Amino acid sequence: MSTNGQVHPLLEVSDLVTRYPIPRGILGTVAGRPQQQVHAVEGISFSLNQGEMLALVGESGCGKTTTAQSVMRLVQPDSGSIRFEGSDISTLGFRELRPLRKRMQIIYQDPYESLDPRFRVRQTIEEPLVIHGVGTRSDRPHRVKEALVRAGLTPPELYIDRYPHELSGGQRQRVAIAASLVLDPKLLVADEPVSMLDVSVRAGILGLLDALRKDGMGILMITHDLSTAAHFADRIAVMYLGRIVEEGPARDVVRNPQHPYTKALISVVPKRDPRDSSEPQILKGETPNPVHIPSGCRFHPRCPLVTPECPRIDPELRTPKDGTTPDHRAACILV
Repeated sequence: MSTNGQVHPLLEVSDLVTRYPIPRGILGTVAGRPQQQVHAVEGISFSLNQGEMLALVGESGCGKTTTAQSVMRLVQPDSGSIRFEGSDISTLGFRELRPLRKRMQIIYQDPYESLDPRFRVRQTIEEPLVIHGVGTRSDRPHRVKEALVRAGLTPPELYIDRYPHELSGGQRQRVAIAASLVLDPKLLVADEPVSMLDVSVRAGILGLLDALRKDGMGILMITHDLSTAAHFADRIAVMYLGRIVEEGPARDVVRNPQHPYTKALISVVPKRDPRDSSEPQILKGETPNPVHIPSGCRFHPRCPLVTPECPRIDPELRTPKDGTTPDHRAACILV
């Protein structure tokens, strides 16, 4: 988007912090125990342009979904800024956000839970149009069919009157995508869009998202599958315990990983060549409790390359000396 001659990214997140307070209970309140918080997202920054797919990758519990919900303002961030099409939306109220909802949509992880079992497909897809007052009553059926075709459910007449239980998993996810596309959004947040689907239908859904990106839509894809991100995304941001520890062009991050955590993730991806005898790097221990973040580098309790300085220094993202591009950055004192 261009404002006053300046071109802005479609989405720009800066120093985003989102924490969840832990209830103290009656005894904790009476005893005056300090309020503890889950540090879900701790000061992350990234940007997304039109026609670009950014993959946010990491283990379960690293803060990926909280990041997505914060960006969509479904969760209120504690601090930081979220700029959409050049405008700061991080402090907008419900009424001010409502007009923006048409231009930013989300696809949820579970197509079995995200669709109302009482609604037929036509009702599910038409509901966003009704809520936002888009189109007339006579015009909406045509928009519904267009969204179904765009989501790959053709002919639309075959699906439009079905209930969710009459659809396969892949068809349900396509219906969920169609409900997001019917408003013609600029930004699509896809939260683990294929994790609940069979391998045989994943390629179709990912191919659909890739086509939408090529048509100019900005897509923020949340995934734990680094191989999927490497194949479809333009850029990859690797998260660990609420922080982005490495980011850059997808090819650079996969072929020349700099952070030990990224290297460990890539090492366990199945190899194409059966003669490849490289050993996977299995990280020791469990992810630390997000209530009590380790001092210094938060990855140091599990890092195979830990040094005496790691518990003291919290590294920032910076360009490695042997990085292939200036846009490739990692948060590790060894780079």
